[in-house]
Amino acid sequence: METYSSEPIGKVGLYKYAQAEDFEILLLSYVLDDSPVTVIDLAQGEELPKEIRVLLTDQRTIKHAFNAAFEWYCLSRYLAVPESDWVGQWRDTQLQAMYCGYPMSLDAVGKAIGLPEDKQKKNSGKALIKTFCVPRKPTARDPRTRIQPHEEPEKWRLFKEYNQQDVLTEIEIEKRLEPYPVPDTVQGQWETDLCINARGVALDRTLIDGALECSDLVIDPLQEEAKKLTGLDNPNSPKQLKEWMETKGYKTETLKKEDVENFLTEDDLNPNVRRALEIRQELSKTSNKKYDAMQLAAGSDNRIRGTLQFYGANRTGRWAGRIIQPQNLPRTNLHGEMLDVARDLVKRRDVNTIQIIYGSVQDTLSQLIRTALVPSPGHVFLDADFSAIEARVIAWLAGEEKVLEVFRGDGKIYEATASQMFGVPMDKIIKGSPEYALRQKGKVATLACGYGGAAGALINMGALKMGLAEEDLPDIVQRWRASHKKIVQFWYQAERAAVKAIQTGKPQLVRYVVFRLEADPDMDQTFLTIQLPAGRKLYYAQPEIQEGKWGGSAITYMDLNQTSRKWQRSETYGGKLVENITQAVARDCLAEKIEELEDRGYEVVFHVHDEVVIDVPRDQADLDKVIKIMSAPIAWCKTLPLNADGWIGDYYTKD
Repeated sequence: METYSSEPIGKVGLYKYAQAEDFEILLLSYVLDDSPVTVIDLAQGEELPKEIRVLLTDQRTIKHAFNAAFEWYCLSRYLAVPESDWVGQWRDTQLQAMYCGYPMSLDAVGKAIGLPEDKQKKNSGKALIKTFCVPRKPTARDPRTRIQPHEEPEKWRLFKEYNQQDVLTEIEIEKRLEPYPVPDTVQGQWETDLCINARGVALDRTLIDGALECSDLVIDPLQEEAKKLTGLDNPNSPKQLKEWMETKGYKTETLKKEDVENFLTEDDLNPNVRRALEIRQELSKTSNKKYDAMQLAAGSDNRIRGTLQFYGANRTGRWAGRIIQPQNLPRTNLHGEMLDVARDLVKRRDVNTIQIIYGSVQDTLSQLIRTALVPSPGHVFLDADFSAIEARVIAWLAGEEKVLEVFRGDGKIYEATASQMFGVPMDKIIKGSPEYALRQKGKVATLACGYGGAAGALINMGALKMGLAEEDLPDIVQRWRASHKKIVQFWYQAERAAVKAIQTGKPQLVRYVVFRLEADPDMDQTFLTIQLPAGRKLYYAQPEIQEGKWGGSAITYMDLNQTSRKWQRSETYGGKLVENITQAVARDCLAEKIEELEDRGYEVVFHVHDEVVIDVPRDQADLDKVIKIMSAPIAWCKTLPLNADGWIGDYYTKD
């Protein structure tokens, strides 16, 4: 389909885009079984054939599309069909591509999968979409706000050809990937995800409007102060600010967050430079832009929809965030009454009192972003979060029984890890004792060492900020590995199994996972797959054993470079494979529980990593019941000890 809406889909998402009053479907192309492509020019008065109308809503007819969520929701509005009534009739070719480790866009998949030129997506599409699908700014010479098909007949003809070609590209991708189907369980999870995204989550518009106004009240004077201080037209420009600093005797290649922090630690820093950098630091709270995103994407019912991307991390199958990126919201260090007071002051636009009580207005606004997500009227949030899920999963996968016994008991994994590493009895690692300092080492080792990480991984996990000395880090790594031999063994077992599967083509079993080389010569597709305990597989396209960048042999596969966005060969190793497997199994645990909660009538509005947020009537908020559901064993991993914690509240926060 090609569509028009005055709402910018990249900023507001599918749901508000399709809810716009001026939304319309311009072109609809389809193939019925093996028939030729049919293009319906709805924009110029053609009507959808009655037969197709009937088949579209017929429960026995399966509809295939690339990014099928778009067709599903847009056609729900066009045909006046309740979204949930026909969600099970759709199959998403984009999901199938992502499931097999391919990129997310149709164009990128076509190129990565090796489609011939005549089967690939046409390059002319972006310009044509801009012409017919996007509002234009009127000018004195041309007051039009959009271009109609009859005004550009030749471009419209090309647009119809482009629309037709997309269908052929999608069909060819599906044919290539047909031997590697999306499992029924994952299909069901995708359908649930569509319903959760369409449900959306309510927003506290009073807080959002107050936060934006408070931000302006603080930012405007700071920008004026910076201009007077530096004499610059735009002191927010890193280039201009660096040049000004150089005139004061301070040269720096970049002005990133850490550069500014390092400068501000200097005792003899020029006072004007110090103040200019303090202002830059204050103005750099880019997370406050999420308030703008919320305001822009809010529907007429004050709900924001489409914040989750199913299979967004296709190496593990985890969800990614969209629009406001709920997986990447700033942390909230305020709690209880201090948090309630801050929210009230922001709603009243009382920046003076905020500064007196909390100091930085921008930092306070940043901490309140989470709390702009609220339950429906008369409801509360019921939040449940898996406890140390990755540490539990990796111990279960590797058979690290000492760790599993801790989780079956009191769950004090950081204390237990420190006890094993340093040979200190658990009962001595308590608050107030000298041995309690070992808990911090146990914590950072648990978080950083599970996937083969060394001192650098500890630093990235915040070891130095926790007060640990850099020279102590190698010893922490060695002690952790010595006390977790089964996990260390699992890294090497996984790597050997992957290499052997690629070289011999024979399946390799490593405890609960199976490594295979799966190939379809007719479609020129080869994958290293890892079958997980839940039955789902991880895919690594075109695997080979090659010389590694550090010498020796290495496992390589084709992957999308997240920086260059190019499809290129990447390396992996045992620790990284174990990280993928562990995070994928943790993801499957969450997906399983979301399905169960929905089946029991709980309305999930969003989830973050290993945490699920439910919108529930206040008088039905039973936290113990939900915790019991989250902690119950799962059929495919009965011996994995799960546990969860949670809270009930009137807005989203970090407990």
